[in-house]
Amino acid sequence: MANQTHSAIGLPSAPRPHDRHLTWLMLAPAVLVLFGLSLYPLFFLLRVSLTTAEGAWTLAHFSRLFQDRFFGVALLQTFAYTGVALALEFGLGLGLALLLNRQLAFRRIFRATLLLPMLLPPVVVAVIWRLIYNPNFGLLNASLAALGIDTSNWLWIAGRNSALLSVILVDVWEWTPFMFLLLLAGLQSLPVEPYEAAKIDGASAWQTFRDITWPLLKPIVLVAVLLRILDLLRVFDQIFILTQGGPGFATETASLYIYRNAFRFFNFGYAAALSLALLALTTAVSLWLVRLLRGRALAPGTE
Repeated sequence: MANQTHSAIGLPSAPRPHDRHLTWLMLAPAVLVLFGLSLYPLFFLLRVSLTTAEGAWTLAHFSRLFQDRFFGVALLQTFAYTGVALALEFGLGLGLALLLNRQLAFRRIFRATLLLPMLLPPVVVAVIWRLIYNPNFGLLNASLAALGIDTSNWLWIAGRNSALLSVILVDVWEWTPFMFLLLLAGLQSLPVEPYEAAKIDGASAWQTFRDITWPLLKPIVLVAVLLRILDLLRVFDQIFILTQGGPGFATETASLYIYRNAFRFFNFGYAAALSLALLALTTAVSLWLVRLLRGRALAPGTE
C-alpha cells in the first residue's frame, strides 16, 4: 500500500527486501574481486610490516623508517624526479595540444607520430635509451660529435651530476604524448560559443587562453596531472634498466630502494613498512592536489 501511495504522488517507491538482496547478490562478484586484488594484499602487507621474520609482532620496522637516511635521500630524489618530469611533460603536452588543436596541414600525421613513444613498453624504451646514451658508440654522442662538439666527458647516465636529468628526459620523451593526448581531447571538447564571443570583443590570444581556455580546461588538467603524479612517484622500471640507482646513489628512487630491501637484502618486513609509507605519501599528495585544483577552480573569478 505504501508503494502504491508513493507511485500515485510521483515519488519513487521504497526498495523491497527482495530487490535489496538481489542488488547485493549482483555486486558480490565485483566486491570479491576487489577484495582479492586490492584489500587482501594491502592487509597482508600491513601484517608483514608489523611482524618479525619469526612471526612476532613489532613496530621496529616503522621506527627504523624514520631513522633511515638513505630512504630520505631516495624519497627526495623521487619527488625531484616527479616535479621536474611533470613540469616538462605538462608544459610540452599543453603546448603541443594548443598547436595541433588548430587546422594545420598534416595534422593527423603529426598526432600519430607524437603518440608512438607512448605505445612502447617502458622496458623497451629504457633499453633503447641506454644504447643512445652509451658514451662510446651511442647515437647521441655520435650526433653531437658530428656537429663538432667535444663529447669525451659527456657520460649521461654514467655521470653523477647528469644521471638523474638523463633518466628524467627519457620519461619526458615517453609520456609527454600521454599528457598531450588528454589535453588535446579536453581542448576539442570545449564549447565554441565563448571563443566566438571573445573574438567579437577583440580579445587577444593570451586573454582568450587565460580567461576561457584555462578555466574550462582545469578538470582535464586535474585528471592528467593526477595520473602522472601517481605514475611518477612509483617509477621503477626505467631507472632499473638505465642506471639501477647509480652511479652510487644518484638516481635511487623510493620504489627502487624498496626493491633492494625486499629482494636483495630479503628484509621483507622493512620493505613492507617502506611500501606503506610510500603509499601514504602518494595518497596525501594526491588528495592535496585534488583539493588545491578544485579550490582554484571554484575561486571567484574563475568560473
